[in-house]
Amino acid sequence: MSQWTPICQVDDIPVLGSRRVARDQGLDVAIFRNDRNEVFALLDRCPHKGGPLSQGIVFGTHVACPLHNWTIGLCDGQASAPDEGCTPGFSVKVENGQVFLDANQLASHATDQIRPIAGPARRVVKA
Repeated sequence: MSQWTPICQVDDIPVLGSRRVARDQGLDVAIFRNDRNEVFALLDRCPHKGGPLSQGIVFGTHVACPLHNWTIGLCDGQASAPDEGCTPGFSVKVENGQVFLDANQLASHATDQIRPIAGPARRVVKA
């Protein structure tokens, strides 16, 4: 049985926007709201180069990654073809305008994923 953690009110999430939820371990979770007031939750990391999906543009049931414009499905985290990859999703429910996330998933789901470190490539020189 799921235990639910209250996060915010639906109205606290901008229409066609998102809100980030910090976790004790792992990357933040992004909560998205579309123009039909549907709410979705994904790890705040694009499967391509690790871009912050919370900064992307929401349209319908998708979000466009702000780095390279990959389209990620909000329902399942899948990248749209021809791109390939998936970002982990989180169970979300809305009751009386309150948004909840599954407490167990917040504590343990996808906590091993990290954001890539940007910077120049380095070549290892052997002596």
